[in-house]
Amino acid sequence: MQFNRVSVVGLGYIGLPTAAVIASRGIEVIGLDVNQHAVDTINSGGVHIVEPDLDIVVRSAVQAGKLKATTTPEPADAFMVAVPTPFKDNYEADLSYIQAAAKAIAPVIEKGNLVVLESTSPVGATEALAKWLAEYRPELSFPQQKGDEADIKIAHCPERVLPGHVLRELVENDRVIGGMSAVCAQAAVALYKTFVSGECLLTNARTAEMAKLTENSFRDVNIAFANELSIICDKLEIDVWELIKLANRHPRVNILNPGPGVGGHCIAVDPWFIVSSAPDEAKLIRAAREVNDSKPHYVLKQIVEAAEQFKRPVVACLGIAFKADIDDLRESPALNITKALSQHDIEVLVVEPNIDELPKELSDLGVQLTSIEEALQRANTLAVLVDHKEFKQLEPEVVARKVIVDSRGIF
Repeated sequence: MQFNRVSVVGLGYIGLPTAAVIASRGIEVIGLDVNQHAVDTINSGGVHIVEPDLDIVVRSAVQAGKLKATTTPEPADAFMVAVPTPFKDNYEADLSYIQAAAKAIAPVIEKGNLVVLESTSPVGATEALAKWLAEYRPELSFPQQKGDEADIKIAHCPERVLPGHVLRELVENDRVIGGMSAVCAQAAVALYKTFVSGECLLTNARTAEMAKLTENSFRDVNIAFANELSIICDKLEIDVWELIKLANRHPRVNILNPGPGVGGHCIAVDPWFIVSSAPDEAKLIRAAREVNDSKPHYVLKQIVEAAEQFKRPVVACLGIAFKADIDDLRESPALNITKALSQHDIEVLVVEPNIDELPKELSDLGVQLTSIEEALQRANTLAVLVDHKEFKQLEPEVVARKVIVDSRGIF
């Protein structure tokens, strides 16, 4: 199958790098997004997210005339849907963004097109996408109706990249490709082979969906072990960082590092998709989620107790991103801890080197964004919430006189 024109729906942390990498291969790419600011920024050769070297690739692709962003759907040979899949209050997946994407592209899809869902999704989401497209375009046939003979091919290929390394991992990582039929899977492989050097592993759509949820749930369970261990060690007056270092000298032990919780759009969310699909069976996965969801409350309590020894407590929260050296605040435990801390009788400063302004939910509470130098001058308590490289480079004597709550083991 030949792909001369590809449409990427959703130009966020996954969609924009994917669009840029495909465009760098000489394929015309139409990026579709509802955010006019993002569209304008991209068309001017800029980027609206932080990811190393992404600005260079986007600028080059735009200048070459291979990448264009728009808010209006246009015809293409293939459509890659990379929109958010958050969960609702009851931890069930919110598929409204996927449905909105289906409704947007339905008028412009044509016989022979391929539609790939990249969004991390609960089992059955790809079939839901196909169902919605069939409702919007009843004159076309889809895999759930005609299998290999369908007019439109539909597949699922979950992203599996690490923020900060997205451009490299988009190309090098193996991809799990699940088609709603064998022909759908082969068409998707042809698309991904235009830019992926890793292996394309074929399966069905449901297994592909579950594969991504399984990968993130595996990590969540292991992080929960480390987080629970850190709480136990506090109670027993043991240095958890030394303990893990010693335990990991065993050839078959690899304990992860604890932290203030788990954030991001994947690990903090995806296990709930499994739990909601099989609530009676997913006992361990649910327990891990509950451990990791409770860790921010534990860290918050530690910070408050440390700060309240001062008559005028001033706490500098070091980092509010969900992980080191990125600007992504989605599902960030550090952000939630900072927000909760500001509701105590404590002056709260934030040092976050990867953003230029605080989210409104913090600035409205009187939280201030400062430099590390100003924070060290004004604060009497330091709360290390993210292990950004700038914090790792601090000399011990610089923070020696501060009360420190270190959830990342830097100091």
